[in-house]
Amino acid sequence: MSKTTWPHIALGDPACASIDRGVSWSKSDEGESGIKVVAIPDVRSGIINFACKVRLTCPISPRKLLTKGDILLVGSSGASKNVGRSAIVRSTPKPPTTFASFLARIRPTSGVNAHFIAYALQSHLVNFEDHSKRAADGKYNLQVESLRSQIIPHPPKPEQEKIAAVLWKVQRAIEVEEKLIATTRELKQSAMRRLFTHGLRGEQQKQTDIGRIPQSWRVCSLAQTARLERGRFMHRPRNEPRFYGGKTPFVQTGDVVRSQGWIRNHTQTLNDEGVTISRIFPRGTILITIAANIGFTGILDYDCACPDSLVGITPGPEVDNWYLGYYLQTQQADMDRQAPKGTQKNINIQFLTPWPVVVPPLGEQKEIARTLQTIDRKISLHERKRTNLQDLFQTLLHQLMTAQIRVDKLDIDTSEVRQ
Repeated sequence: MSKTTWPHIALGDPACASIDRGVSWSKSDEGESGIKVVAIPDVRSGIINFACKVRLTCPISPRKLLTKGDILLVGSSGASKNVGRSAIVRSTPKPPTTFASFLARIRPTSGVNAHFIAYALQSHLVNFEDHSKRAADGKYNLQVESLRSQIIPHPPKPEQEKIAAVLWKVQRAIEVEEKLIATTRELKQSAMRRLFTHGLRGEQQKQTDIGRIPQSWRVCSLAQTARLERGRFMHRPRNEPRFYGGKTPFVQTGDVVRSQGWIRNHTQTLNDEGVTISRIFPRGTILITIAANIGFTGILDYDCACPDSLVGITPGPEVDNWYLGYYLQTQQADMDRQAPKGTQKNINIQFLTPWPVVVPPLGEQKEIARTLQTIDRKISLHERKRTNLQDLFQTLLHQLMTAQIRVDKLDIDTSEVRQ
C-alpha cells in the first residue's frame, strides 16, 4: 500500500464501484441478430473488440448491458497471468452489447473516475493471482468476492482525472506507434509482392512455372542457390535442464517465428555440454522453421546454436543473403499449405531442396534488399518508440499511483478521460 495522505477504499465499496459477472446462455439463444456479446478473446491490450461473433435473441437485463466507463476483466484462463486482463469501454456500444459470464465488469460510481480505476487495476497495487483460484479443469478463475475487498488509492476525483489524463496521453501515443508499425508492415508485404514479381527495372515479363517474372530473371531451386544444413540437438528429452543456462545463444522455432525476419533475440542459452550436442550457425545464416510452425524465416544477428527443428541456409556467391531472406519470407504461406499433413506438420531438407526461387541479376537483388531494409528500419524505429513509451507508461503508472509524482497542482486537460 502506498504511503500517501490519500484515503484508500475497497474496490467493491458502494462508493467506489459495483462488480458483476456476465451472462450465460444456451445455443438456442443465439441468432444472426440481437444483442452482441463480448467474450474473453475480445478483451486484449486495453482494447475491446466489438465485432462480436455471438448475438443473443433472448431477453437481457438492462443492468447487464455495457455503457461508457465500464471496465471488463478476463475472469477465467488456463494461464494465471491472463486473469485480470482488462479494458475500458470508451463509448457506449451500439447496438446494445452485453458480456459473457467468464468476464467480470467493474462499473465505477460517479464519485470515482473510470479511467483511474482501470489504470489502478493495471498497476502493481493489484495482484490478480491473489484473487484467483485454480479449478479442477486446470483453469484459473477470478474470485469476484475477493476482488471486491481489494484496496486501492482514493484521491480526490479531480486528481484522479489528472492522473488518468497523463496515463491516457501516453497510452494513446503507444497506440499511434502500434498503428504505424502495422501500417508499415502492410506496406512491406505489398512492396515484397511487387518487387519479387516485377523487379525494379520495368522489364518486360516472361511466363514461368511459378508465374510471370522479369525477362532477365531466372527460376532456380533453393538447393541451386544455397547450402542447406539442418540444426542439431540430439539429446532426448530436449528439456533436460542440465544443458541450459550457459553463454551460447540457443535460437529455437519460436524465436524465428517472432523475429519478423531479423533474429536479434533468443529465449534460451546452452552451456558447453549443450553446445556439444547442438549445431552452431554463424551470423548472417538464414534460419527456416520446419516443425509445427512451417516456413518462418529470419537472418541471424549473431552466432548461435540451433535445434533440428530449424534449417540453416547459406546462399552461394550469385545470391545476396538479404535478398534470399526477404524472398523466403514471401513463401511461408505456400510452404505451410504444401507441408505433409499429419499429427504435426513437418518438412525437411528434401522438401526444401526443389523449392523454386526467383533470381534477378546480383545488382538488382541488392537494390531490392536495400529497399526492403529501408522499410524494416522504419518499422524498427517505431518499435523502439513504442518500447520507450511502454517503459514510460509503466514508470508513470507506478509513480502516480503511489504519489511519488503528484499532478494535482498541474494544469492538465482531462476532457478525454472525464465521464
